[in-house]
Amino acid sequence: MTARTAPGGSPGTLAARTLRIVRPAILLAFVVLFLIPVYVLVVTSFKPLQEADPSSAWSLPGSWSADGWRSAWETLRPGLANSVKIAVSGSLIAAVLGSLNGYVLAKWRFPGADAVFTLFLFGMFIPYQAVMIPLAGLLTDLELVGTIRGLVLAHVVYGIPICTLIFRNYYVTIPDELIEAARVDGAGLLRAYSAIVLPVSGPAFAVTLIWQFTSLWNDFLFAVFLGAPDSWPVTVMLNNTAGSGAVAVQYNQQMAAALLASLPTLLVYLLLGRFFMRGLMAGALKG
Repeated sequence: MTARTAPGGSPGTLAARTLRIVRPAILLAFVVLFLIPVYVLVVTSFKPLQEADPSSAWSLPGSWSADGWRSAWETLRPGLANSVKIAVSGSLIAAVLGSLNGYVLAKWRFPGADAVFTLFLFGMFIPYQAVMIPLAGLLTDLELVGTIRGLVLAHVVYGIPICTLIFRNYYVTIPDELIEAARVDGAGLLRAYSAIVLPVSGPAFAVTLIWQFTSLWNDFLFAVFLGAPDSWPVTVMLNNTAGSGAVAVQYNQQMAAALLASLPTLLVYLLLGRFFMRGLMAGALKG
């Protein structure tokens, strides 16, 4: 006996049609689910103080107000400036050093290269808390504790292992014949890097810069333990907006501050997300 089918299509066709309908519906449901907190943040940030209450978090503002945004900007402005300095400089330095390390470990083999690479990998798994006290002592001796330069140094040291891993695994995919040809032509270590390797390193740099920028921007532990009020990034300033000494909790300011603190990383992913995916597809995280 043969299975009956609906007029105008086979079981396979019906299943394909059903899948085309169900899949977008499921994806849309997940999008709505993940955007619910964003909706609450946005509508609460535009409410005046007397309307910003958890009991009316789902309702639209009765009167739209930007007071929360103005207050959040004045509170977070120093922290935003510090975060930009820390995240941009720390990301660039860690990416450049990781590129050089990855190049040497991938293309200029030397005795003990595998052991050195293993030590780099080991550095990725050392928790921040395990080195916080000796790191604070080191920065104190260098007179860098409580400064932006000290925070950048700490993040660069912690970022080098993951950056080295990304670049090393990416540079392994570059044919060795190109490096050998450069050596035959008399190119040294840096000449071969600048002429052959660096021009094709865009995908790996995109991955490492996005990764490092996000990590540095979202850091809180280093900032609290090694920083000072003059060097506090936006994450510490954001935490301080939730002070318990206020008579009335300014929910509109807190929601606006949370959005302000998250906008830079969101913009980075919106602007550079396609380069991040190209870097992943190019093998930047393979190995």
